[in-house]
Amino acid sequence: MNATTAQQHEVLVLGAGYAGLSAAIQLAARTRRRANLRVTLVNPYDTFTERLRLHMTATGQETAGMSIPELLDGTGAGFVRGWVTSVDAEAKTVRIDDDRVLRYDTLVYGLGSIADTVTVPGVDDHAYTLDSPEDAAFLADRLTRLDGGTVVVGGSGLTGVEAAAEIAERHPELQVVLLGRQEPGASMHPKAKTYLDAALARLGIRVRSGVEVVKVLPDSVELADGSSIPAAAVLWTSGTRVSPLAATAGLTVDERGRVVTDSALRSVSHPDVYAVGDAAAIRQGYGVMHGTCQGGMPTGVHAALSILRVLAGKEPKPFRFGYYHTPVSLGRNDAVVQFTHPDDTPRRIVLTGKRAAKYKETVSAAPWPTFARMKKMPASGAFWPRGGRYTRIRSAK
Repeated sequence: MNATTAQQHEVLVLGAGYAGLSAAIQLAARTRRRANLRVTLVNPYDTFTERLRLHMTATGQETAGMSIPELLDGTGAGFVRGWVTSVDAEAKTVRIDDDRVLRYDTLVYGLGSIADTVTVPGVDDHAYTLDSPEDAAFLADRLTRLDGGTVVVGGSGLTGVEAAAEIAERHPELQVVLLGRQEPGASMHPKAKTYLDAALARLGIRVRSGVEVVKVLPDSVELADGSSIPAAAVLWTSGTRVSPLAATAGLTVDERGRVVTDSALRSVSHPDVYAVGDAAAIRQGYGVMHGTCQGGMPTGVHAALSILRVLAGKEPKPFRFGYYHTPVSLGRNDAVVQFTHPDDTPRRIVLTGKRAAKYKETVSAAPWPTFARMKKMPASGAFWPRGGRYTRIRSAK
């Protein structure tokens, strides 16, 4: 090992979701001329997954493919394809599924979350999820082979609502039942919720709220009240869980297994580890952030800026984030957009119908131009989408 290699600072980014990819591109683009720093992104797939569009994939619709190596092209960042199998926070190494061991000086942990398929018996064996394009494609294939019957969507959150609407619109021959403990859109302003309810009714979706699924069987779901619903297919969107790798590595995690961070997004137990996106328990004045791409991309950008400040011998700045909107698609030509206060409580401002669908399409398409702009950023600022616009933040100088 030569002297240059020995002095090289290795930054390893785990996970190429919205947060991890933002961190890798932002950091690498700003340091591409520095021979003593190398950024490497690790991900199981070489294509970027737009999780916001997986409900479209689940109904057989094609979405744009984004090559991760192409997104990284020109930044100087490296890419390693592989599943992370372990993290050794003391030795500062990461092992992937082909038994390669990757060393780091600074780690950005962005492994994200997946559907919780273990809490309710039978979900893991008999239900479909929207965790990956492959999972969504399996459901799409199943739906095309059904001549009729009932599709149960478990979970009345935004993912469940969007998936139920897409399935009902694309497969009118199927009866869609949306189950959840809360009513769809329960946190929305009454105007937005009224519109959402009417849209679900128009699509023929049967909504059952205040119910709890206790077991999923091959051809039905059982409810806590002792009743059951026949199901030709079950899509599970109720709850998420994160990888146990962080806890196993000895990082301080919360009750859900998310890495607990300080104000600069560093692990409170291992400050050489930054946690971003769904994998992090990031506390703001209004509470702990919940996982969305709206918050994921800014965490990735801020982690990159924090790393730059630390490498420059400065203290990183606190991360500050406020929510802006909640866009919900209701099929291809309908949507409702709930604008929010920074703490994610609803404002009175609501968009509905085709205007809302166009708005959501604009903000959902944001990764392409956002990543492209990140690659060209000078050291003076960073950009990310906010309500369909690009908002500039000052850098780590």
